[in-house]
Amino acid sequence: MISTSNVTLRYGKRALFEDVNIKFTPGNCYGLIGANGAGKSTFLKILSGEIEPNSGEVFVTPGERLAVLKQNHFEFDELQVLKTVIMGHRKLFTIMEEKDALYAKPDFSEEDGMRAAELEGDFQDLNGWEAESDAASLLIGLGIGTDLHDKQMKELSGNEKVRVLLAQALFGNPQNLLLDEPTNHLDIESINWLVNFLGRFEGTVIVVSHDRHFLNEVCTHIADIDFGKIQLYVGNYDFWYESSQLAMKLMRDANKKVEEKRKELETFIARFSANASKSKQATSRKKTLEKLTLEDIKPSNRKYPYINFKPEREAGKNIVSVDRLSKTIDGETLLNNISFVVNKGDKIALVGPNGSAKSTLFQVLAGETEPDKGEFVWGVTTTQAYFPKDNASYFEGVDLSLVDWLRQYSKDQDETFIRGFLGRMLFSGEESLKKASVLSGGEKVRCMLSKMMLSGANVLMLDEPTNHLDLESITALNNGLIDTDVTMLFVSHDWQFIQTIANRIIEITPNGLIDRQMTYEEYLSNEDVKRLRETMYA
Repeated sequence: MISTSNVTLRYGKRALFEDVNIKFTPGNCYGLIGANGAGKSTFLKILSGEIEPNSGEVFVTPGERLAVLKQNHFEFDELQVLKTVIMGHRKLFTIMEEKDALYAKPDFSEEDGMRAAELEGDFQDLNGWEAESDAASLLIGLGIGTDLHDKQMKELSGNEKVRVLLAQALFGNPQNLLLDEPTNHLDIESINWLVNFLGRFEGTVIVVSHDRHFLNEVCTHIADIDFGKIQLYVGNYDFWYESSQLAMKLMRDANKKVEEKRKELETFIARFSANASKSKQATSRKKTLEKLTLEDIKPSNRKYPYINFKPEREAGKNIVSVDRLSKTIDGETLLNNISFVVNKGDKIALVGPNGSAKSTLFQVLAGETEPDKGEFVWGVTTTQAYFPKDNASYFEGVDLSLVDWLRQYSKDQDETFIRGFLGRMLFSGEESLKKASVLSGGEKVRCMLSKMMLSGANVLMLDEPTNHLDLESITALNNGLIDTDVTMLFVSHDWQFIQTIANRIIEITPNGLIDRQMTYEEYLSNEDVKRLRETMYA
């Protein structure tokens, strides 16, 4: 168990946390959420002891071990992969190091023998004989094959290092886990493995993630950071979001009778309780949800940007035809003789392990680069808006205020209109006057989305638009793309984003395309697709 007592952290005059009192108990997984800059990662560092609060205390049950997912990917570069994982259990690793050093001594004394015997006892008590096999099992579950186990960390790619550090955090069955963005760089299979692992985990888990599907699968509670406080809510992210939105709606409806409100909320709770029975965290979550009352459901203070894509004119049936397109960059064939037709109303998720291939296809369709072979033809009634993965060129060296930056892309040049539009995208008051060149990653994304909305385009191309966004903006963008009828092609690593938006999946493989008119979940579970993928990647 982990708890805090009156924890306060200030940076100058700004209070990031003020008298936080909270308790995290075993058997539960807590999703720590909050706007960008709210202090999610900082709070994890306070809990782990990496940062000392100005006042207050953190308590961990005596005798319990607390493990943390490290974010420094270069910290263990000189170490062997298997040894890096075992280092997650610091006490066991220290015993192993001392034991090996003793046995390597050329002048092994009687005193050394007594110390070695003592260490051997401690080693056995900590299941040291199973350490290497346990570490190997964790690595294999996370997609790190046995051929990499004896290599040094510096020989691994960035994605592989992240998986090893996750295995390090999970190693040795700690009683408490602190995980900061654990799904970053994980593929679908590894994420599913982690979901199943946490479902069986009996200790306390606190996780920060922008992956809503992951939060929905693993969380029994949501810990919401807002205005320097942390409020606990029962349920997963979807339950927190929908219940807080419903509470806000009912609160605004002053004329609705209390009993009608109660009935609506009780129906909502019952629906989520039934859904919770399918979860890995089923029993505790379902029982707790059933005990909720109207008073337990509170409206959220969160602000969501208003994202709504409205085309100036309707597109015809012919959107774009791609015919035998090929593109090689720096000797790597990214697009290999691919052909497909986009139809009106398609919401196509481009998937596949090679991110460069997907980005290159967008760059070709946007006219930013020429294909080596083949051609593409846009329908005469189409207008396109493109969201690139790298938007730096739109902001670097630009000495314009946000108002003037957005004015470049608006037919309505009136400042009141521009400010109103920026306000809906959460740039209100003085924020709309700050320089475009100093924006954060998330702010730049909201500006690019504003530019796309003002374009009135009837075809959208979005290359990883959720990168750098907080959960509120991801949710708003997700809902905006669900609600629009605009034809689109998009790339995302967000499972829920793809599942709730796409009606067609196109996978770019080294040997061509797999193209299916179905949801993402259906695509991943389809046996014909699985067999075809094995052939295409052979």
